[in-house]
Amino acid sequence: MTRPIFPGSTVGILGGGQLGRMFAIAARRMGYRVHTFAPDVDTPAGQISDVEIHAPYEDLDTVRAFARNVDVVTFEFENVPADTAAAAAEFAPVRPAGAVLHTTQHRLREKLFLQGAGLPLAPFRIVRTAADLTCAVADLGCPAVLKTAGFGYDGHGQVRIASPDSASAAWQSIGCQEAVLEAFIDFECELSVVAARAADGDFVHYGVVENRHQRHILDVTIAPASVAPQVAAQAIEIARTVMETLDAVGVLCVEFFLTRAGDLLINELAPRPHNSGHFTFDACVTSQFEQQLRAVCGLPLGSTEQMRPAAMANLLGDLWTAGPPDWAAACAFHGVKLHLYGKAEPRPGRKMGHLTALGPDRGSALKTVLDARAATASIQSFT
Repeated sequence: MTRPIFPGSTVGILGGGQLGRMFAIAARRMGYRVHTFAPDVDTPAGQISDVEIHAPYEDLDTVRAFARNVDVVTFEFENVPADTAAAAAEFAPVRPAGAVLHTTQHRLREKLFLQGAGLPLAPFRIVRTAADLTCAVADLGCPAVLKTAGFGYDGHGQVRIASPDSASAAWQSIGCQEAVLEAFIDFECELSVVAARAADGDFVHYGVVENRHQRHILDVTIAPASVAPQVAAQAIEIARTVMETLDAVGVLCVEFFLTRAGDLLINELAPRPHNSGHFTFDACVTSQFEQQLRAVCGLPLGSTEQMRPAAMANLLGDLWTAGPPDWAAACAFHGVKLHLYGKAEPRPGRKMGHLTALGPDRGSALKTVLDARAATASIQSFT
């Protein structure tokens, strides 16, 4: 049995972004101290933490010193090097374990894991050379999507191949590095399941939500998704299987494509709180961030009950194009909550915050959150 790590203890976070910030808010509210470790200073998570350590992830001696001063370590994004997690684990439990990080931070390892577990995913081929790519395109046909094997997010490290003639240019564009070619999926919608698992195997989930993307970046999440009950049940069961097979402790998100034939295909895994679960901060009894804290500290998992339908809209740096957004205009909408991440420099495509709207039904919540976002600036909403 895992010994509980009670309030008053110190939680260490590898990573300093907005997921760490919201995790730190949940931890501070429950009486924990928070230390963060990241290469940057004045990070979104560091602004909320008791101690902010500024050093490269590759500085393993500093990582070890960091871990000596905390009671448990978790991470807020999966691109932390596996060696960093291993160094931290010498002095404090790391949850989810470094092995989970190692699998999910690399597209090829992730896909081979999913394939080996018999879980549904789009057809793919391993690409290590230009010749591999030529054969893979011939096998899977076009269009197809070429993705770097490691360290990709929000559309980075991937390019669509429309025809065999464009394969060489695509290979050059990703730096001729190890990659995965995926068959293009003509999907009906994109879905995700955010779930949590405790060390004793207890499993909870936040249902199935619908995600809409723009420029490969999550734009809007609608909770709950409007899907057939059997699809929802299957998605949740797949999420359970993923977490049990990985032996993951903490929060994990499974992203899916729902094909026009009604089949679920896993797109990606994220072994930490996820952008599509941000609505839980306002709409659920226990947010995904508090759930992560409970899981990694060995406390009982909390209720995932959703109190009202909700929609979340990301606030990207593009909203600052015409000047500072009008936050008062957004806050004037009934049922809207504003979350900003403390980032000083807005850039196109950079996630600066989000809005959540609650409503009597999913359609009302979606309309409200989009109207509220549009009201912040003169530029049009992304959706």
